[in-house]
Amino acid sequence: MNTLFRLPHAQQTAASGIDRVAVIGAGSMGAGIAAQFANAGVVVDLLDIAGSEASRRNGPAETGVAGQLKSNGFMHPDAARLVRAGNVEDHLDRLSEADWIIEAVVERLDVKRELYRKIDAVRRPGSIVSSNTSTIPRAALLEDAEPTFRADFLITHFFNPPRMMRLVEIVATPENAPDLVLRAKAACENLLGKTVVDCRDTPGFIANRIGCYWIAVGILEAKRLGLTIEEADAAMVALGIPKTGVFGLLDLIGVDLVPHIWGSLGRALDRHDDFHRFDLIGDPLILSMIERGLFGRKAKAGFYRLAADKSREVLDLATGEYRRERPVSPSAFPVGAGRARALVSRDDRLGRYAASVLANVIAYAAQVGAEVASDVGAIDVAMTLGYAWKTGPFALADEVGRKRIAATLSEHGRQVPQLLAQDAAFFDAAGNALSMDGMSRSSTANPTPLARAKAMGAPLLGNDAASVWDLGDGVACFEIHTKMNSISPAVLEILSETIRAGGALFQALVIGNDEPRAFSAGADLSCIAGLARDRKWDAVESVLVAGQEAFLALKYAPFPVVAAAHGLTLGGGCELMLHADRVVAHAELNAGLPEAKVGMVPGWGGCTQLLVREQRRIGCHDPRAAAKRAFDIIFGAQPSTSALDASAKGLLRPGDAMVMHRDHVTGAAKALALALLNEGYRAPEPASLVLAGPDLKSEILSGVRDRHAAGYLTDHDMVIGEALATVLTGGAGPALRLGEREVMALERQAVMSLVKRPETQDRMAHILSTGKPLRN
Repeated sequence: MNTLFRLPHAQQTAASGIDRVAVIGAGSMGAGIAAQFANAGVVVDLLDIAGSEASRRNGPAETGVAGQLKSNGFMHPDAARLVRAGNVEDHLDRLSEADWIIEAVVERLDVKRELYRKIDAVRRPGSIVSSNTSTIPRAALLEDAEPTFRADFLITHFFNPPRMMRLVEIVATPENAPDLVLRAKAACENLLGKTVVDCRDTPGFIANRIGCYWIAVGILEAKRLGLTIEEADAAMVALGIPKTGVFGLLDLIGVDLVPHIWGSLGRALDRHDDFHRFDLIGDPLILSMIERGLFGRKAKAGFYRLAADKSREVLDLATGEYRRERPVSPSAFPVGAGRARALVSRDDRLGRYAASVLANVIAYAAQVGAEVASDVGAIDVAMTLGYAWKTGPFALADEVGRKRIAATLSEHGRQVPQLLAQDAAFFDAAGNALSMDGMSRSSTANPTPLARAKAMGAPLLGNDAASVWDLGDGVACFEIHTKMNSISPAVLEILSETIRAGGALFQALVIGNDEPRAFSAGADLSCIAGLARDRKWDAVESVLVAGQEAFLALKYAPFPVVAAAHGLTLGGGCELMLHADRVVAHAELNAGLPEAKVGMVPGWGGCTQLLVREQRRIGCHDPRAAAKRAFDIIFGAQPSTSALDASAKGLLRPGDAMVMHRDHVTGAAKALALALLNEGYRAPEPASLVLAGPDLKSEILSGVRDRHAAGYLTDHDMVIGEALATVLTGGAGPALRLGEREVMALERQAVMSLVKRPETQDRMAHILSTGKPLRN
């Protein structure tokens, strides 16, 4: 069962000591946690209450699995096979097999305590037990628990949806054995791809304590200062706070949950806590919305709703009635470095609102900081990862200036917290965070190997488009640093120079970067489009030749090459990845060959390498099946939704690796490059391909014509399909065996024929101006 997509990340499973997990509670959170473990290759038992029908005793848990399949909680549908549904009446004995048991049931203390007694009766001693509670302190959960159970019990607060949200808050105490806490942290990081923040055992922990306070302040201050919802949300976005804004975020959470979430937190906090000064629960507008059923997105109406004509309407804070949305122009806000300081310094409604919200939130974080965390870095990480702030409150305080924050507080008659009155910055130049007592600093950063290399000095080679860095141990890293790491002629120039320098400067090469969004979004389309517009066909072909030669030289270099792929790995970026000896891929890899959307086919060896892989996977004895599959993948032009999906599409091979945490990709790639080197690396033997010939081309195009006749494809899509089929089958000649260079020559011919067509040039221009494909 656990052999599904068995990639080298299973080594991290073994190192963490977590081979089997049980999750109790199959709601969106519990089922989502189970799905994320399954994504990592871990077998999970998902239990819930027993169904009312005898034939569907496991129905509630099965519904949870189905929900994750529908909402893409699983990175590939087959990963769901690792989750075994059950119920707590018939299958509690399964907990004896689990290394980690996670409780994610309803937030009721009596229900949780009763469940813990049942868990303790069947679990293995030393197994981790944790609760996903978001509000209940650990001390309250364990009031009647046995000492051995208390020693193994943690709070692990995940955020929804568990696949996408990177934060996990962990609450441990001196009762817990250090090795148990370390095991849980390692599993969260290595198996689930999460960033762990240590929290104190306090109500709401860090993110919800500060986040719920911010939402209350944001909504109530907008009302007090007479802002519209659009103005308030736009001001929050301008501060680098979620793109939903504060009102849009509460629509997403659910207005109907205000009495439960804010009420539970309020009841747990001392009556003198500043949380009570912003009473969201008692706000007349909130009460009215709940009474009217305006719960937010789940009810298709909240602060925002869609009108019958699909235009967006917004609730008028003064009248409580809907009106047409009046978007605020982005030009109303400062941009670039220092934008937060500029905004809060303005003496207008937007500036006063931003200043008030920011000052109140920073002051509250400073007031409760020592209660919830050891340093300001933990609070900033919790808010950036848990609430999608681009910059945490204390980093914003450093940007805006504490004197400005203090002045705003004084204007409102607020006392300035001691932590805000200090002279030292909350973060120093190296990113080290100030402790809550202001007496020391701790590092909040765990730099990647590439970041460490760049901090050490100058690159080994480089220009404005790409550089080569020494990662140590004889391994170098080729880093592209153009916009979205697109591949330009200047990138190819340094890549070729790097390959020639191999051996003299390094023994193994990693291709990767620390840009959070992309390994490489593809070829520099603006370069190709510009040359095509000026009809410089020789120059276009020179770019094609340069890319093909560089990538082929990379594939057959005398040293191992490992691609550290993550994020967008598209077009030319995917082709670059395909020429590496091995790939270490982040789990959330979006790789693919979408050239058809810009009117072309892959021209830097993408067609060739995918065909090589498919013929090796299927066998050269069946070149027809290999070519059909390659055609479907390329013509479909759909990037992978994950590394597991990329594996299913043939873009990753069994020898490639998948890691769950984005920050681990470069380090894992370096380790794999060293392993290949230590195994006595030898360059691969040149590949040859069997092209099936005109009969297969006709068969492939028959299906394309059917889709065209049905209206799913345009005339130009037909032209692209024929060009691609020619590359993959050899076109008009008989079946024959060709080398890679010969097939790549077919690619080049196809691209040149397509790039000269006005329809392709229109597609390129459209996607460059709008970011969206043109269907012509």
